[in-house]
Amino acid sequence: MNRSTAVTAAVHATGWILFYSIIFFFITNGNPDGTASSINLFTLPVLFFCIIFPSIFYSNRFVFIPYLFERKRYILYAVVFALLFLLVFWLKPFDAVMSAARETHAGPPQGMMEQDFFTEPPQMPEPMKRESHFDIMSIILFMLLWLLSSAMFVFRQWRLTEQRALLAEAEKANAELSFLKAQVNPHFLFNTLNNIYSLAVSKSEHTADSIMKLSNIMRYITDDAREDKVDLQQEVDCIRDYIDLQQLRLGKNAQVMFTANGQLQWKKIPPLLLMTFVENAFKYGVSNHEPSPIVIRIDAGDKELQFETMNKLYEKKTQLERTGIGQQNALKRLQHIYPAKHDISIDTNSGFYTVKLTLQF
Repeated sequence: MNRSTAVTAAVHATGWILFYSIIFFFITNGNPDGTASSINLFTLPVLFFCIIFPSIFYSNRFVFIPYLFERKRYILYAVVFALLFLLVFWLKPFDAVMSAARETHAGPPQGMMEQDFFTEPPQMPEPMKRESHFDIMSIILFMLLWLLSSAMFVFRQWRLTEQRALLAEAEKANAELSFLKAQVNPHFLFNTLNNIYSLAVSKSEHTADSIMKLSNIMRYITDDAREDKVDLQQEVDCIRDYIDLQQLRLGKNAQVMFTANGQLQWKKIPPLLLMTFVENAFKYGVSNHEPSPIVIRIDAGDKELQFETMNKLYEKKTQLERTGIGQQNALKRLQHIYPAKHDISIDTNSGFYTVKLTLQF
C-alpha cells in the first residue's frame, strides 16, 4: 500500500467513525425524559446499521457508477437504486437501532421489578409492540450517502480529466521544444560552415584557426547541447569562439565589444539560447563596406541573468522584414522554458537593433 492509498483509507475510516459517533450520540441522548442511555454495539440491529450504509456507499462508488452509469446503462442503474431504496425503506435500520436503545434504557419490565416472588407466581408482561411508521432518518442517510459517493466519483473523474489535459499539454510542449532544439544545431552549423567556406575561397591564413574554433563549437553542440540545460560558462565559451571565428572572417570591419561578468560557473541555461541572438547580430549587423559595431553583454547575478546585443541596422529590405529562423526559434524556446520568468525587448530605434533579455534563475 503506497502512502496515497494509506492516507485515503485513513480519511475514510475517520469519516465513518465520526459519522457513526454523531448518530449514536443523538440516539443515546434523545430520550423523551432527557436522560442518557447506553447502547449495545454488538446487537444485530446495530451491526446491520453499521454495515448497510458503508456497503451502499462503496457499491455505488466503485460498482454501480463505473459499470452501470458510466457505461450508459441508465435503466439498470435506476433499477438498482430503486431496489436499494426499497430495501432501506423496508428494513428501517435507523428505527431498529432506536428501538434497541429504548429497550436498553427501559431496563427490566416494571411488573417484574415490583412483583413479590414469595407470594405470587411470576407473571410475564405483554411484549413491547414495535410501532410501524415511516423511517425518515434511514431514507435521509441513504440519499445523503448515495449523493456523496456519486459526487466523489464525479470529482475524481474531473481531476483525472484535468490531469490528462495537463499531461497532454506538457507532452505537446515537450515535443515542440524538442523540435525547436533539434532545429538549432543544423541551422547554426550551416551558417558557420558558410563562414569557413568564405575563408577557404579567399585562401585566408586563418582558415586552420577557424576550423579549430569550429571544432570547439561542434563539440559543444554535439555533446553538451544535448542536455536540457548547461553551465552558463559553456555558453559563454561558445560565444567567444564564435566571435573569434567571425572576426577572422570579417577582419577590421567587425568592431565587437564582448563582456561576460558574474556567476558564470554555477548558473544553468538552455544550450545555444544566447548564442542564437549573437549569431543574429552578426548575420544582420555586419557590412562589407564600413565598420560594424556589435555590443554583446552578459551579466549573471544571483537571481537573474541580463543579456544584451546591439548591432547597427543596414537598409536591406529582405533582411529587415524577417528576424530569421534562429531568433524565432529562441523566442519560442523562451516561452516554453521560462513562461513567466523572462522579459525580452527588441528595439530598432536610432539605427540600431537592440535585444535586451532578462532571465530569472
